[in-house]
Amino acid sequence: MQDCSPRAIVEADLDAIAHNLHVARQAAPDCHIIAVVKANAYGHGLEQVVRRLEAEHPAFFGVANAMEARQVQATDCKTRPFLLGPNPPAERAEIAASGWGFTISSLEEADHFASLAADGQRVLSVHLAVDTGMGREGFLPSELGDALAHLKGLPTLHVEGVMSHMPVADEDERFSCAQINLFEQCVREIALHARLRYVHLAASAGLLGYKIPYANTVRPGLMLYGISPIPCTWENQLRPALRLRAAVTLVRSLPTGHGVSYGRCFVTPRPLRVATIGIGYADGWRRHLSGKQAYAIIRNTPCPLLGRVTMDQIMADVSASPGVQAGDMAELIGPSLSVKQLATQVGTIPWDILTGLGPRLPRLSCSLG
Repeated sequence: MQDCSPRAIVEADLDAIAHNLHVARQAAPDCHIIAVVKANAYGHGLEQVVRRLEAEHPAFFGVANAMEARQVQATDCKTRPFLLGPNPPAERAEIAASGWGFTISSLEEADHFASLAADGQRVLSVHLAVDTGMGREGFLPSELGDALAHLKGLPTLHVEGVMSHMPVADEDERFSCAQINLFEQCVREIALHARLRYVHLAASAGLLGYKIPYANTVRPGLMLYGISPIPCTWENQLRPALRLRAAVTLVRSLPTGHGVSYGRCFVTPRPLRVATIGIGYADGWRRHLSGKQAYAIIRNTPCPLLGRVTMDQIMADVSASPGVQAGDMAELIGPSLSVKQLATQVGTIPWDILTGLGPRLPRLSCSLG
């Protein structure tokens, strides 16, 4: 049976992503890079992004869980995955056996990993997570003394790094500066007990917006994909890396007074040519875009989207582009339709839009010019 072309596709400009990694290196010179590829490389396709960025020699590929670490490993790249958050007990044996990078946030985790390392007759390198204000993981600064004393009794664990995370790097400069100072104090305390190879606090917003002189590692995520989370001098150097396109499946002429989509929230004010497009909220095209004056570009013409977004289809007014026909491709995200603009229309953030692009959408490589 002949394969059918997909109705909607995500295209990623892999060279643009590599370029954005170079911008991260310029903004944080002499720092190790943990290239964050979790959530399917922010919707861009984990495997293809990893294969391209391997040539740029990051220190790690940042992932969220063991499944994503396996995906990185399956590419046969030499760069290890690094699990950015705490790991449930069921995943720890695989993590220990695979040699992936990981953090510990509690003595229970430390004891479990130490036992797994002893069983495998190995020493595991770990990063201590310190909670300096995020409230999500890590030892509190007041707990570090007891934690470090406890770790001295676990010879199968080697502390090679320390990390924390900035919750308001894009919102609250005063808090973030205080957090940077607190983290520095924690690092100094840990450094009395361990030779630290990796010290990291900043993700994209922290990397672009702050100087953290004692940190030697950064974790760029959103900026790798061409979007700055804050206004900054580096913003214009980033290159957008994603295009979302979907096929026109049908074009019809509708009379005045005809409803379009569920709820009749849009009724034609005059005769319109209406195109049905093969993408919906099951693919990650948000239902909240209904009635938000979003549009698609079809044959180089902006075409307003009409009515409510449905599970598998959306509709567009193509009256201004009379040549549109079934089989044409509608661009929904791209150089002229930014993710930031779309997120603003929905009332959310770019991370949410990108990572919400669903698994029905094939990920292909392209050049966005």
